Amino acid sequence: MKRLINTAVIAALAVMTAEAVEIPEVIGDNMVLQQHADARLWGWSKPGATVEVKVSWNKDSQKTKADSKGNWSIYIPTPGASFEGQTITFRDGESTVTLRNILIGEVWLCSGQSNMEMPIIGWPGQPVKNATETIILANSDVPIRHCYVKRTKSFEKQERCEAIWNINDAEGVARASAVAYFFAKRLNDVLKVPVGVINASWGGTAIEGWMSKDVLEQDFAGEIDMSAYTTRQWPKENNHTAPASLYNGMLHPVLPFTIRGFIWYQGENNRDRWEQYSRLQPAFVRMLREENGNADLPFYYTQIAPYSYGNPSAPESGYFMWMQAQNQREIPNSAMAATIDTGELNCIHPSDKETTANRLANIALVRDYGYNTVDACTPIAESFSFEDGMAKVTFSVGANGMSPIFTDIPGFELAGEDKVFYPATARVDENDCKVIRVRSDKVSKPVAVRYAIKNYSEPTLFSCFGVPASPFRSDNW
Repeated sequence: MKRLINTAVIAALAVMTAEAVEIPEVIGDNMVLQQHADARLWGWSKPGATVEVKVSWNKDSQKTKADSKGNWSIYIPTPGASFEGQTITFRDGESTVTLRNILIGEVWLCSGQSNMEMPIIGWPGQPVKNATETIILANSDVPIRHCYVKRTKSFEKQERCEAIWNINDAEGVARASAVAYFFAKRLNDVLKVPVGVINASWGGTAIEGWMSKDVLEQDFAGEIDMSAYTTRQWPKENNHTAPASLYNGMLHPVLPFTIRGFIWYQGENNRDRWEQYSRLQPAFVRMLREENGNADLPFYYTQIAPYSYGNPSAPESGYFMWMQAQNQREIPNSAMAATIDTGELNCIHPSDKETTANRLANIALVRDYGYNTVDACTPIAESFSFEDGMAKVTFSVGANGMSPIFTDIPGFELAGEDKVFYPATARVDENDCKVIRVRSDKVSKPVAVRYAIKNYSEPTLFSCFGVPASPFRSDNW
């Protein structure tokens, strides 16, 4: 099978007619296929060629025919999880490609910017917590596989990208996305099945870089600068952030892969455009589901983590985090993992990636795998009322509600009609633990309440399963 070595080769192969059976690099040795699914396999051959696909778990082969441009695809039924290495053989009468050491299990696609991209090995001066133990204890017999999609930007939709599946040895684990790896590890530890994660991420990127040109021009005309596609020139600065460029080069080529769900860690580069992001993210998810062919594809994402951004007390990150919490209601079959307790004042890349990954995995375990005795959700403020000199906030949270109880909780603010916020404290309602009551001696008649609406803050309010509440605000000032 031909392997790509640079972006020019990728672009050329995207338009050439294959002379022999070929498959995209995301379909490769060591991969994991989604269990109990019709897994899509696809590739290229001579126009009109018959392509035969034979899998080791089924005695019968299946056939499909390449279209007039040489494109072909086929759906192969997969069994339940298998720890035994499987093979797949592709033939078109003139050539044969065989893939080996394939596992059957659970597959998730992971994407975003630097906090998703950051590897276990860390970056200069920026470590990942427990990296040494994680790498040293890596064992190739553990059925976790990680596929890395190489950074690639493009003006045109690419059908191929540079991607390689790694086994769970020390070298593979060291360079795996920390969030993606710890997510896969938690699923593997609990479900006892092989888990594969495909990681397509790039630091410093905005969400519109991961969205298609068609969606951006149709739904956000005049809002997003698409001039690079007219001039055919990348921006001089941060040229990897151009709209649709990463969708074209990295995401579009892997979206046909059959997956169980999608996890997303991005937002820092859109932080100052939180109102626009509230519409961009739902459109992004609709695009993902349409291209993957699954209208109900689970979409789980993280809040951005607290960080000073030059002024810890400024409110922009808090506004963004509250918008992210509200988007959970706007996007069907989505859920958000809180990160307010993992942020670092002076580093935008928190070292504790495992807590965030475990929260994403816990959400998946509850929502997709039946572990519903646990409340894995992030508590989100659902309604506000003001009476008797206090604010009453009701949360969307599990039956056991909020904590800590029987004590004053700092970290809140109240404002009266003058719109000036003062420090306040809250108490969990002992009769209804989904409710908190917030008071301040400085505000006798509050009309607005806030919690953690700052670039950097530390959590004080949690669910009874230890998940920190999302920052919130009742005002729109």
